Amino acid sequence: MSDQAGINTAREAADHGLILAFGRLQGAANRLEYILGRALEEECGISHLVFEVLLILGRAGEPGLPMRAIAQEQVLTTGGVTRLVDRMEAAGLVTRVESPADRRGKLVRLTPLGEETTVRASVIHVENIKRYFVAPLPEADRERFAENLRILSHTARDVLPRLP
Repeated sequence: MSDQAGINTAREAADHGLILAFGRLQGAANRLEYILGRALEEECGISHLVFEVLLILGRAGEPGLPMRAIAQEQVLTTGGVTRLVDRMEAAGLVTRVESPADRRGKLVRLTPLGEETTVRASVIHVENIKRYFVAPLPEADRERFAENLRILSHTARDVLPRLP
């Protein structure tokens, strides 16, 4: 199998074009996550993960979402999302309400403070995205790059197993 990929040594593996490209994608994502996440923490007092959950709930709107849906969107365990939502609830960003469809279940939704925090953080986040993610790219490539990222994200999402 390694002959088909042209990889017979560790050096060839390290220099393989596809491996390098994917490593650059991971490196860029990790560095941008750090830069943009740090700005959210410093300016809004929330982590990037909390911000992502706020956005998921903002997209869901008034009814809210069950914990399982949040876990699925963030690729977290249900236990992990429960602890995260507990912290978000303690901070006043979200609340749990009865599910009209399932008397045993709860839905998570934004509080007014969660809504305000989402908006404030989004304004900061958009400016940082422009500065660190968009501005370095050639203007002619930006729209296609964003579309390619959407395709990759959806393809990877669709390959993941659904939570029970």
